[in-house]
This record gives sequence, C-alpha cells and structure tokens, in this order.
Amino acid sequence: MSDDEIESSRAPLMDHLIELRSRLIKSLIAIAICFGVCFAFAKDIFNILVRPYELAANGAPVKLIYTAPQEYFFTEMKLAMFGAIFLAFPIIAVQIYMFVAPGLYKTERRAFLPFLIATPILFLIGAAVVYFGIMPMAMHYFSSMQQIGGDGKASIELLPRVSEYLGFIMSLILAFGACFQLPVILTLLARVGLITSQQLIGGWRYAIVISFAVAAVLTPPDLLSQVSLGTPTFLLYLISIGAVKLVERNKRIAAEKKAAGDKAPPPDAEPTAGA
Repeated sequence: MSDDEIESSRAPLMDHLIELRSRLIKSLIAIAICFGVCFAFAKDIFNILVRPYELAANGAPVKLIYTAPQEYFFTEMKLAMFGAIFLAFPIIAVQIYMFVAPGLYKTERRAFLPFLIATPILFLIGAAVVYFGIMPMAMHYFSSMQQIGGDGKASIELLPRVSEYLGFIMSLILAFGACFQLPVILTLLARVGLITSQQLIGGWRYAIVISFAVAAVLTPPDLLSQVSLGTPTFLLYLISIGAVKLVERNKRIAAEKKAAGDKAPPPDAEPTAGA
C-alpha cells in the first residue's frame, strides 16, 4: 500500500475514533447524572426492592441487617450504579445507534430500530417477572425454613444482610433481563442468515439443556431460582421460532417481489413485431 493510500485511510479512521469518543463521553455523562439522582434516592429505591420480601412475609415485620459499618453505604453505591445504567440505557442505546447508523443503508436502519426498541421492553418484562412473581415466591420459600426454638430445637431466624439481599434481587433481574433478549438475538441471527427455523425446531432438546444450564450459572445456587429462569427461557426459545418463521416469510416475499420485478419488461419498452 502506498503512502497516499495509507494517509487517505487514516483520516476516516480518526474521524470514527473522534465520533466514538464523543458518543462514549455523552453516555458516561448520562450515567453520571443518573448515578447522582439514584444515590440521592438510594434508600427509597432499596425500600421499593424490599417490597417483594414484604409481600412474602404476609404482614409480618421484615428486618434486614448489615454487619460492617461501611456495608450499607457500599450497598447504596451499587444500587445507584445499577439504577444509573438502567435509567441511562435509552440514552446509551441512542448513542450506539447514532454511531452505527451512518454506515447502514436506509432499509437496514429501518430493520435495526425495532430491535433497539424491543431490547429495553423485553428487559423490563423480565424485571417485572422477577419483582412481581419470582422474588416473592423465592422469599416465601426461604422464609418458611425458619424454626421456632424450644423443646430441644434451636431458634433459626432469617435475617438477610442488605448487601446479600440486593445482590440476590439484582442478579435475578439481570439474569431474567438478559435471557428475555433471546427472541431479539435469534431474530437478528435469522435476518443475517446464520440460523433458520428448521434448525431451531431440530435443536429443541439441546435448547432445554442449555436453558437450564444457563439458569444454573446466572441465578443463585438454589433449585427454585434455576427452574424459575430455565422454564421461561425455553418458552422464549419457542416464541423465537415463530419470530424467525416470520422473518423467513418476509424475506421470501421480498425475494419473490424482486424476482417478479426483474422479469417484468421496462415501462418504455417497444412492442415486439406481431404483438
């Protein structure tokens, strides 16, 4: 490659790096602002996250503890960062799209937008499943293991630490939110031609094993959480098959229209002799 060719390719690369730095700075500013807001309301947010535990207690008083002087402070820091990323995600997603969009065709941008919108919606659905369903059920199950002392029995009482409770509910929210992205991921792979619906149908047995294996890795080491995540993940896999079939149908219709357009004579074509 000549020196002129190297110089001509260097300028666009620098432009892309400058653009990337600008997008990263804007995303970090959004996260920093959201972090400050979430830290100011960290106690209120934590009380909201404790609500599933209160529902599981059926009106009984709920008590959490912290065993180190700085534990609750760092718990609030983690909570603020978690909330900041959650709140700033739309801005981060827009910055990613604005960085990628100039390199896409108009039709590709239209195809990319629905997935950009579906991603946070599916994450919110996964978080709602945890908050309203899985977490109250899990805390009710774990609370039922307590034991009243007396008659030769030790008193066993559940006193969760604030950091461990927050880690538990955050890990479940992140795990369910990530697994609920399965339809988006598989549909994108189908659009680029890496998978087909027949492949997904043929691999349903492997999907069951992988769903529960991933659930075992992402959730705390208890059977209830693993089953609660593995089951909807496999159901999402089945839903993804329908979404992939729809993508294949749309691609087939578009290909048929294009083929019909190629075969049609141009509108200003001269009529043939004898016509």
